[in-house]
This record gives sequence, structure tokens and C-alpha cells, in this order.
Amino acid sequence: MDTKLSNISSNEIGSVVVRFAGDSGDGMQLTGTQFADTSALMGNDIATFPNYPSEIRAPQGSIYGVSGFQVQIASEIISTPGDDLDMLVAMNPAALKTNLRDLAPGKMLVLDTDAFSRKNLKKAGYDTNPLEDGSLESYRVIAAPITSLTKAALLDLGMQAKAMDRSKNMFTLGMIYWIYGRDMKHTIDFFKRKFKNKEIIIEANTRALKAGNVYAENLELIATTYQVRPAKLKKGKYRIIMGNQATAWGFIAAANKAEKELFLGSYPITPASDILHELVKHPEFKVKSFQAEDEIAGVASTIGASFAGDLAITTTSGPGLALKGEAIGLAMIMEMPIVIVDVQRGGPSTGMPTKTEQSDLLQAMYGRNGESPVIVLAASSPSDCFDMAFEAARLALEHMTPVILMTDGYIANGSEPWLIKKLSELPEITPRTVRKDPEGWSPYIRDKDSLAREWAYPGMEGFEHRVGGLEKNMETGNVNMDPNNHEAMVKIRAEKVKRVENYIPELEVEGAQEGELLVVGWGGTYGALHTAVMSMAGQGKSVGLAHFKYINPMPKNTAEVFTRFKKIVVCELNEGQFVKILRGEFPEHKYFKYNKVQGLPFTGSELIARYDLLMNSEVTV
Repeated sequence: MDTKLSNISSNEIGSVVVRFAGDSGDGMQLTGTQFADTSALMGNDIATFPNYPSEIRAPQGSIYGVSGFQVQIASEIISTPGDDLDMLVAMNPAALKTNLRDLAPGKMLVLDTDAFSRKNLKKAGYDTNPLEDGSLESYRVIAAPITSLTKAALLDLGMQAKAMDRSKNMFTLGMIYWIYGRDMKHTIDFFKRKFKNKEIIIEANTRALKAGNVYAENLELIATTYQVRPAKLKKGKYRIIMGNQATAWGFIAAANKAEKELFLGSYPITPASDILHELVKHPEFKVKSFQAEDEIAGVASTIGASFAGDLAITTTSGPGLALKGEAIGLAMIMEMPIVIVDVQRGGPSTGMPTKTEQSDLLQAMYGRNGESPVIVLAASSPSDCFDMAFEAARLALEHMTPVILMTDGYIANGSEPWLIKKLSELPEITPRTVRKDPEGWSPYIRDKDSLAREWAYPGMEGFEHRVGGLEKNMETGNVNMDPNNHEAMVKIRAEKVKRVENYIPELEVEGAQEGELLVVGWGGTYGALHTAVMSMAGQGKSVGLAHFKYINPMPKNTAEVFTRFKKIVVCELNEGQFVKILRGEFPEHKYFKYNKVQGLPFTGSELIARYDLLMNSEVTV
């Protein structure tokens, strides 16, 4: 046995958090995805957080062009991609500069020494070389000439230097696989599928992966490897799913359940475009995808498809939701079932298109002229995007009104294991339908319980009717400007949305069911809030979590839940939008708030620190 290998030990750990960071052309997203997928196939629970640069074609080597991918793999069920990094892979000085602050001393740092040229150091704002000035002494540094070693492994393939450089991420991944005991087979099979009929690319990436693995095995600086045992997940068939993909599949399932064709009218916008990309792939499920010329055309086509009888959806982000506002008001007054998906990003205006935020809530609630209430829902995790897309479709079809489904960049681009569901396991969807006999029918005759009107499609003989943006008579649909009629219609449309509370689940509380502190959140913050609350509950502290997925209307028992706790803190990735709504709906309570507007999700540690402060003081935070 090689003497240096005999000194290597293997430790079993419960979880590990790795962040891959490099230039936008270094393939960090692919590298992180392969590490995550391989770990999932080995039975670990995973959660990921891709972080893209906001600028298109940012200068190579600049701090603005850094792309990152964080993944936590664990032997237990997890809800976030982790707070504290166990390893940072920095492929160039800019990646090191922008990410080192998140790596604690004593943790592992992997660097490509070839990238630390004078030119690249200057671009990243370094006055001295951190590899030489002692600033990295507190870390476990694995510094290797990764680019040179990659080229050496591929030298006889006859590739150009730039082409060989593209495989350095796979050399790095091979190193990481050895350190954490990952199997290379899945990634090699991926090369064969991804680059079918491009044998030289398959060979180059396979060689680089294996070369990195062997290099790490023989590197004397690595004295310890690590193993993460499989997690005890619920039995069933799983696949790794991203939030946008889950959203698309949820709508496909809903259309099938409702026996409707699915129509998407959409204009590409970051970070929602992948829903369009995914639905385009599935015409076999009677999906009709229309890439419109702009946001207004996208939602207008959706209204037309709904009028024709389809399950009709449109997808967008914050700026696009603003443009769609007038048409959403049209769908509301027409009482047409459409779903608008808002994948939130940092704003205002163009803002930070690749970063996450929850700053569209007030726009979703009130961003239309006149009294224009719609149903507003929010998904809480990548896999929950499937369930909430399905639920948005159900509520729209059964209650004949627009539904806005809010996700965000964090969960839309993030991924986790998803237990595949059979169609038979999903709830039934019963769209509003018209009677067979047109005698005495009017378009605004309503169901006495839900107040939903009946749905007639073009071409149905005897059911010809008028709908549109002008106010209508309460029954006939004819244009009517009578003041009393208008007020009655405004109230009945609002009451119809309010009565949806009778058709949604009650609010559940995790952790303490009563006591000192209730943590309130909504949407994609769930993972961090859940992790923090469960951690404090494990310490015997009286903290509960009420996480909202139904925003308008809210669950019927919301007020009762709030009365059980002495203090309520509302945590949001904005400046306090949901807390404004709660103060208006339930003014009898005193609300604290905790907000973050950095384009980044909450971390469990910062939440726990804030909760501890709140439980021990009366200071408003």
C-alpha cells in the first residue's frame, strides 16, 4: 500500500455544505448540479441554491461575473441549502473575494492556483496574492494547478487550449467526489447522454473527472475523507426537481385532472422563463405554449384561451406582473379562470433579475385599478411548487376568478428530492360548467355557496353572451352603469374571493402550539424559518411557526392562531409587506418584524439570534 494513502482516515458526518464559485463560464452550475444529483442517487437528502450573476456577459474574471452553486447533502431530512460552508471551491480570485466571508476559519478551501495571475488579481481588487500573503492561513487550503493538470490529462486528444479549459470544472468535481466518497458513474453516464455523438467531449470530461479523483487520492494535503450516510426518506420513487419544473408539472397534472387542455401565453423573463421552456417539451399532454411578443400579449392570449375553455396560465416576474395589471383586472371583471405565476426577483424596475426577493406581495394584492380582488397563493419550496400550481388551477377553475401564484428565484432555481405522485392520489378538480338547457341561462347566475358563475364557451348554441371590461348587469351580462348595480357587483366579486376560505385548509402551526413567540412567514422563506424554529423547539423554547401559503383569502382560523401567542414576528425578504396586510386584517395584535433585502435568503443562524432577542426583550425589531 502507498504510505501516504495509509495515513488517510475517513470520518462519518451528518451533513456537508459545499459552495462552487467561479466565473460565469466556469460551469459552476453544472458542477454543483452533478454533485447534488449524485448525492441524491446515493440516498442523501439535498437542497440547492444556485446564484447567478445579474449582468449578461459580465467581464471575465470580474466580481460581477461570479456564478455560484451551493448544496447541502445530509443523512437526515433538511429544508435549506445550509448556512455555514464546510467547503468553498473558488475557481478564480473574484470567486474567492466575493465568497470567502461565508467560510469560517478551519474549513476547507479549494483553489485553482493557475487562475491567480496578476491580471486576475487586479480584476478582483487584490493588492497582494492571497496564496502568498498569509491571509488564508486559518483555512484548510487545497491549492492545485487545476487548469494545468486538466490540460495535461487531455493533451493527446488534439483539442484547443480553450476547449481543454472547459473541462477544469470536471477535474475539480473529481477531487470533491473523492473527498466526500461520491460515485463517478452517474456523472459519466450524464456525459454520454448530454454529449451524444460528440465523443471527444465525452472523453475529455470523463478523463478530467477521473484525473481529478486520482489527484485528490494521491494529494498528501488531504488527510481525511468524509462519508454522509443515506437519509431515511419516506418510501417511494423520487426525483430531483427544481421549482420551475415542478410548477410546470403541477399545471400539467391539473389540466389532466380537470380534463382540460393547458394553454400557456408567456413572454420570457428571468427567473420565470424555465416554466415556458419546460411546458414546450410536453405537447403529448395537450400543452399549447405561445411565446408572446410582450407581457401584455401573453396575459391577453391567456384570457382568450380561458374564454375558449382551456386551463389558461401566464408566467412572469415582478416587472411583467406590473405590465399585466390591466389585463388581470379585465379577467377579474369578466370572472375568467386564469392563473398568473409571479416568480419574484429583486426589484424595483430591472433590479437584480437573478436574485431572490419577496417584494411583489402588495402588487399581487392591490396592483390593479378599482376594487379588483383576486386569489393570491404562495409556494413554500421547490417541490411545493407542484402542489401549489395544482391548487392554483383548482381554485381558478372551481371559483371562476384569476389566481396569482407567487414563487421566487430561490425556490424556482433551487432543487430537492420530490416524491413522485400518481395522478390518482391528487385531489379532484371540478370546473364550473353550464347546464345543458340554455333556457333561462344568464352568464352571471351564481352558485349559492361559492358565488362562482357558470362557464360557457364559444360555439355552445343558446349560450351566447357578453363579457368584457365594462361593468355588467348582475345577471344578464349586458353593460350596466347603474350605481347600485356597480356597488353590488363590486361586493359580490369580493365576497366570492372571500368565500374561498371555505375551500382551503386551516392554518397549521409547527413547534409550540401556544406560548412566547409565533414566527410568521409566507412563500419561499419556509425552509429557513422551519429550520430555525425546530432548532429552538429542540432546546425547549416556546416558539411556533405559522407559514402562509394562502394569502388572499387567509385561512379561517388565522385570528384564533394569533391569540395563542404573546408575541408575533413576521419574517419577510422585503421591507414589511405581509405585516402591513396583517395589521390591516388583525389590528388587535402587536407585530414585530424581521426583514432582509439583500437578494439572498434568510439563514437559520440570523433568525435564531433575532428570535432569542425578541423573547428576551420588548424592543421592536
